Amino acid sequence: MVSGSPVKILLVEDEPPLLQLIDRYLRRLGFEVETHLKSVDALRNFEAAPDGYRVVIADLSLPDMPGDALLARMLEIRPNLPILVCSGSPFFIENLPPSLRRQVAFLQKPFVPRMLAEAVQNLLDSR
Repeated sequence: MVSGSPVKILLVEDEPPLLQLIDRYLRRLGFEVETHLKSVDALRNFEAAPDGYRVVIADLSLPDMPGDALLARMLEIRPNLPILVCSGSPFFIENLPPSLRRQVAFLQKPFVPRMLAEAVQNLLDSR
């Protein structure tokens, strides 16, 4: 799926088994993945190098900082950041400002690997 230099993805998921599963699958597709169980750790790394990531994949239900707050902060830093929200909770792209709708996608949990691959590729293609 990925050609040329690896595309780096920042993955934030608080469920270790799911984090490992998504990480392993994305790596098999050729992506470079940085994983975090906590929002604050992910945000710290993102703030240090916001242009180092091509896509952020994050859950909404994170214990230390809600996923929507994390993503809002990341978008303040880098407004054109492609984001994939993966959650078991409903999320409506239509509730976002129109200027952000193109770069944010939602994938309802549970999902199969093919759905994840398609969602990431669609975000990359839209850039």
